[in-house]
Amino acid sequence: MNKRDYSLLGANARKAVETGLSAADWYLTDIPRKDMKALMQRKDGPAIRDAIILFGSMIILAGIGIALWPTWWSVPFWLGYGVLYGSAMDSRWHECGHGTAFKTPWMNNALYQIASFCMVRNPVTWRWGHARHHTDTVIVGRDPEIVAMRPPALFRIALNFFGILDAFSGWKRMLVNATGRLDAEEASYIPESEQPKVVRVARIWVVIYAAVITLAVATGSILPLMVIGLPRLYGAWHHVLTGLLQHAGLAENVIDHRLNSRTVYMNPVSRFIYWNMNYHCEHHMFPMVPYHRLPDLHQRIKHDLPAPNPSMWHAYCEVLPILRHQLRYHDDFLQRDLPHGAAPYRVDLHRTALGMAENVTTAVPAE
Repeated sequence: MNKRDYSLLGANARKAVETGLSAADWYLTDIPRKDMKALMQRKDGPAIRDAIILFGSMIILAGIGIALWPTWWSVPFWLGYGVLYGSAMDSRWHECGHGTAFKTPWMNNALYQIASFCMVRNPVTWRWGHARHHTDTVIVGRDPEIVAMRPPALFRIALNFFGILDAFSGWKRMLVNATGRLDAEEASYIPESEQPKVVRVARIWVVIYAAVITLAVATGSILPLMVIGLPRLYGAWHHVLTGLLQHAGLAENVIDHRLNSRTVYMNPVSRFIYWNMNYHCEHHMFPMVPYHRLPDLHQRIKHDLPAPNPSMWHAYCEVLPILRHQLRYHDDFLQRDLPHGAAPYRVDLHRTALGMAENVTTAVPAE
């Protein structure tokens, strides 16, 4: 395996468009229209309940952390607050970005803006970038959200368990955008009419961070930054732990989510933090199904999907050996078996990918 060019402006990006991999017709499990309509029904109730739990917990944890500051007794409360700020907000950003968490649009947008700020992801930039991720999932040169590239940058992934690279990249882009500029990759997928919004949001964020830093300097304490800013670092580990399992070790340049997305059963606490995104193959097939209906969608289509991993531990035992092989420039990936009676992986859906020179995924199963 040669090192691949994942740049959104490189040769692989052009090749994906030329060969039809970009914006392709993806495989979908067949669901009757009536059933799909019911699954896509949006409600305010579940997300309002979860928002009350989330923000109520954050207020309590931060309040106790402040009260116990600067003793070591405050540490567990800051760690809990950090996970809700630096990890739970990742899934809230994601689901509200789809507009499916709430039925009421302004509620989706309000939580989306808050979560985007916490995750240091410009809400305009990332809305368009995530749309590309769904259109061209794990297509080399098109998907801006590929985490475990080939060969995988394991040190970079490890650093992001502490938010070090992603958060600082977000703050750097915030400062660049605040000057009125976008980088070339951002400009490649954000419509020109939306680009002024990127700048406006960045400038608002700069003012907020400046106020927090000024307060920290004035009080001679990092406590204000423990509430706003630093939790993106010390609370990032859970969203990286769960998010890495979405696509890592699976196929690239295919147009069947059963080949490039993974469903993992998780404990109730992680499912709350992750907002059911552990049902990731289901989410990619049908992204307009709200998070609270993903378990129902899973039950409805699991007969057509690879068996889910029974736990995160099991999933990592499966993923890590593949990543180690890829680290040695072996072009291995995991091809998961389908249950008896499932629609087979279709070679005709991947013939274009099979002609993409060094980006080829060669282990697509035959019918």
